[in-house]
Amino acid sequence: MSLRVAVIGAGPAGIYASDLLLRNENHDVSVDLFEQMPAPFGLIRYGVAPDHPRIKGIVRSLHRVLDKPNLRLLGNIEVGKDITIEELQERYDAIVISTGAVRDRELTIPGGETSIGAGEFVGFYDGNPRFERDWNLEAREVAVIGVGNVALDISRILAKTGEELLVTEIPDNVYASLKNNKAETVHMFGRRGPAQAKFTPKELRELDESDTIQVLVDPEDIDYDTQSEQLRRADKSVDLVCQVLEQYAMREPDGAPHKIHIHFFEEPVEVLTEGDKVVGIRTERQQLDGEGGIRGTGKFTDWPAQQVYHAIGYRSEPIEGVPFDLERNVIPNDGGHVLDGAQLVDSLYVTGWIKRGPVGLIGNTKSDAKETIDMLFADAEAGKLSAPAVADPDEILNLLEKRGITYTTWDGWYRLDEIERALGEKCDLNPRERKKIVEWEEMVRHAQA
Repeated sequence: MSLRVAVIGAGPAGIYASDLLLRNENHDVSVDLFEQMPAPFGLIRYGVAPDHPRIKGIVRSLHRVLDKPNLRLLGNIEVGKDITIEELQERYDAIVISTGAVRDRELTIPGGETSIGAGEFVGFYDGNPRFERDWNLEAREVAVIGVGNVALDISRILAKTGEELLVTEIPDNVYASLKNNKAETVHMFGRRGPAQAKFTPKELRELDESDTIQVLVDPEDIDYDTQSEQLRRADKSVDLVCQVLEQYAMREPDGAPHKIHIHFFEEPVEVLTEGDKVVGIRTERQQLDGEGGIRGTGKFTDWPAQQVYHAIGYRSEPIEGVPFDLERNVIPNDGGHVLDGAQLVDSLYVTGWIKRGPVGLIGNTKSDAKETIDMLFADAEAGKLSAPAVADPDEILNLLEKRGITYTTWDGWYRLDEIERALGEKCDLNPRERKKIVEWEEMVRHAQA
């Protein structure tokens, strides 16, 4: 059976789904991979800190998928705006939505509107053209709300010097801001204990690798109840995280110019302001209740901070013409099929963070994609997929060109990649693997050259 499938979103989730589609031996599948950005790779290109080249190595495996002959990348296209879901349904046997989550959840405490979402800062330092080009880094004391890997990333970037990051792929505008960074003290806040932190052990250890940074934990924050101990015994990763935090709690402050303090059992309750300026953050001390939860103690502390970031989770954005749960910020689904109320939407599937919310590591999207693609193939074999009304696979290109929509391709990525690598080599003092191009139109121009 021949199938023509549109996958929307060329990040890890969409590429893993495309790979599973093309690997199937019982069907002759072709995939058109639509991407809103001019370049592919999504979270890997625009969500991973620049000083994490190990994680960016995942690009090599994703690259091999996109090299496959039956896959066609169509970038710089916003589905729901440049082309509708209905128009895709007319041209494909099935559609898989994998648009991820890039916006920040709101911080709903008094003064929370003055806090900066982690995604905004990540978008800046990763050179995402949809985000700010310049960043105010005048604050000497910074608060970060959250105890997950994103909170680690932004805390580490805030504590590092611009010179330390100059060996990475950061573009010139990012370096121009980071070299003037005034941050000396970063406070991270989590409302529960060490066993409930969402760090991964390796990322937590890497927080302390720079000679300019010392990580500190208050020994009083190393506390476990019965359920916390059970978590440690049941999960090696949790136990390793606790061990690293215990090591941080045993040290005395040294001469490192930048300090990162990780605070547990401190729940932020208010961002403190004077006029339009942030001056601090107020937390309430929490304690474990012995049953896996926490309760407030009524003890409040004000911490000085001139800038507050919140890393409390990302949220997905709706696509015109597709059902969306505005409370959970996901597309309603049964594990793969898109649902409109209790009804399945014909030929429409979902995978990745827009399916289950922004939880889990990049590798978790593989099993997530398998669940979705297995459903798609089961529907195909049961005769539940309707043949597209438009038979010509190239008609989609004609439609885009008729509308004057400039799209980028996989060949265009090779051209953009070559330019960015050449820019990296030309850095006289610090030659590096690449230097990112930030401006959207410049990316498109190089991809089309």
